[in-house]
Amino acid sequence: MEIVQRAVSGFALDLGPIKEPLGFIRVLEWVFTIFAFATAGGYSGSTHFTVKCPGTAMAVQPKFWYPFRLADSSYSMPTCNGTDVETTYLQGDFRSSAEFFVSVGVFAFLYCTVTLVLYLGYQHVYRQTSRGPLADLVVTGVFAFLWLVSSSAWGKGLTDIKFATNPDHLMGSLEVDHTVEAYASMGRLNASVSETTSMQRRRTLTKILQTEVAMEVTEIFGFLNLILWAGNCWFIYKETHFHKDPNAPAPMQEGDVPGA
Repeated sequence: MEIVQRAVSGFALDLGPIKEPLGFIRVLEWVFTIFAFATAGGYSGSTHFTVKCPGTAMAVQPKFWYPFRLADSSYSMPTCNGTDVETTYLQGDFRSSAEFFVSVGVFAFLYCTVTLVLYLGYQHVYRQTSRGPLADLVVTGVFAFLWLVSSSAWGKGLTDIKFATNPDHLMGSLEVDHTVEAYASMGRLNASVSETTSMQRRRTLTKILQTEVAMEVTEIFGFLNLILWAGNCWFIYKETHFHKDPNAPAPMQEGDVPGA
């Protein structure tokens, strides 16, 4: 209880650091960190194509979501054999890269919150010794490295997810012979596929491939955070004793005579 009282009594709100690069960049880090883990952790998407059997058509829409364990995502595929429908699952498990990216974002958000409270309410404590800026520099550098690793891993995971959910890949996994005639239209890829099974059944699949912009945004936010955290290292470094001029004259005491 006494520690809490001391912390409250020592709090002195000062918005001055927000006007400096050190505090302003930290606010940007706080905002973009939220965007990074929120867009990745809250993502859900789907891929679409339509299966046309003689006299009937069925829209197939496999759905997937964070943490992208695609084997949990099932969808129904018509067999063009009467009204029979078979249950099929997406393939792939990309939890490791997705959860690592989101975890880095969450811990970075918590660190930004703590340091903003320190900058704005306990600036006198932060600058009292060299240990505060030095520790801040080390942790910020570690997070910059983590953003590099997690964003790169997540970028590779996104590529694999897009391949695993691409209608071309899903149709190619069907045990049929097929030919594809495709043309681009208004940013979408529309294709008609004629397939012949061993029973000489024919069915036409019309695919619609849409760009998953939201997935790309998560990766962009990751690398934006990398730039912010790496750049902020310089401004934190300027607060440490390493940046101070070792030959700077010592402050004069009262009563000292210059040149004496």
